[in-house]
Amino acid sequence: MNIGFTYDLKDDYLAAGMAPDLAAEFDARDTIDAIDAAVRAAGHTCDRIGSARALMARLSRGDRWDLVFNIAESTGGFGREALVPALLEAFDIPYTMSDPLVCAVTLHKASAKRILRDAGIPTPRFAVVESIADLAHLDAHGDRALRYPLFAKPIAEGSSKGIEGNAKCADAAQLDRLCRHLLDRYHQPVLVEEFLPGREVTVGVLGTGGHARAVGVEEVTMLEGAEQEVYTFKNKVDWEGRVQCVLATGGLAEQASRLAVQTWRVLGARDCGRVDLRADAAGNLQVLEVNPLPGLRPGYSDLCLIWEFQGLGYNDLIRQILDSARERTGLRA
Repeated sequence: MNIGFTYDLKDDYLAAGMAPDLAAEFDARDTIDAIDAAVRAAGHTCDRIGSARALMARLSRGDRWDLVFNIAESTGGFGREALVPALLEAFDIPYTMSDPLVCAVTLHKASAKRILRDAGIPTPRFAVVESIADLAHLDAHGDRALRYPLFAKPIAEGSSKGIEGNAKCADAAQLDRLCRHLLDRYHQPVLVEEFLPGREVTVGVLGTGGHARAVGVEEVTMLEGAEQEVYTFKNKVDWEGRVQCVLATGGLAEQASRLAVQTWRVLGARDCGRVDLRADAAGNLQVLEVNPLPGLRPGYSDLCLIWEFQGLGYNDLIRQILDSARERTGLRA
């Protein structure tokens, strides 16, 4: 098959003057090279398209593909991850990963949490802070009041972007300072949720609907040199010596796998992704967020580490993503 490949190259954004933390979700060149090589190893051609803007230019020239391998994050607003899927659907071109609705809902973390909450899937209690005035509502009395410590992060970012060592707030003064910073830095609402003190895991998921399955569970533990208690941007980027990632087994892995697949199906996510979870004080896992466009950098991204911990090859991971998309769309090899 002729496989198109959509992505955002981090070097392009850094060269244009974007700050490193703002470019955190874009992909390194070695990731692009690895996916290209894996697609070719599966017996297909690989046409590197690039960003959403590059895709628009190619589509306007009449270029078409049998399937597009999409990992483009794009820029601008809550619909940025939905942009490439929407363009491809407008031209009736099948693609890997989730559709525009899932990409938009999961990027806006409060929207995803509302859906999960309505479906009975446990997720931390939360509030959305669109301005500092909204903080007054968090101190309301009664059952709806959020209990400190609270955790705050931008509502529509990934790769731990905007999560710093002060993300856990013990009181209203700390939360006020952090929300002011996040609102000013990221120009989007802040998600504030009750902090979960237990073990943290991420689950790799492959497939769609009834074919979705957990392919492994990674537990993340902060080492002595890390910013403690929180999987911060610094911990994630400079993880060696800060974070220990191991393949989880036993009851924790079983509970995480069941909850992740249930979450994946409720949201309608497709082909490949991750579900992040953390345990409360009683040891019960709750869903933090869902990533339908997971990082795919060999030896670094969580899904790749989950795969590699089990002795599985990177090319096989990419092939299985392609196979899931082909099966879902009815394409023949």
